[in-house]
Amino acid sequence: MEEEELSIVVNADAAAEEIAPIAKAVNDLFVMPVAMRSRNKKGVRVEKGEVMDFGYTGPVLEQVLEENRVIRTNLLKGRYAGVPVVVAPIRNREGDAVAALGIFDLVGTVDLGAIFVDYPHVLEQVRSYHKAERE
Repeated sequence: MEEEELSIVVNADAAAEEIAPIAKAVNDLFVMPVAMRSRNKKGVRVEKGEVMDFGYTGPVLEQVLEENRVIRTNLLKGRYAGVPVVVAPIRNREGDAVAALGIFDLVGTVDLGAIFVDYPHVLEQVRSYHKAERE
């Protein structure tokens, strides 16, 4: 029995199940939660390599589809309230947004200064490195 080759086509009518492999791949690359949807159908939310929701949408995904531009913002409410998000349109050959793909930047919520406050030698190394670059 021959296996059917999987092809992925992203268009305005792509279903969540069709775009899930793309969202999972981006999640694997960046190890951050990912959301993706097409213009006409709800999409997916992926965390830790698993699809958590096959009926996902969000206000930033919808705004990107409407405005056809990249949006970087902090979410004000919902599961990821306070988390920075970057959402980009996926465009067809004519330049129209047919889908939107976003990454929830959990790393952006980490206060590195607070983490390294107990490690003054690490901070000094960083400072001396930057000083050496300027000289």
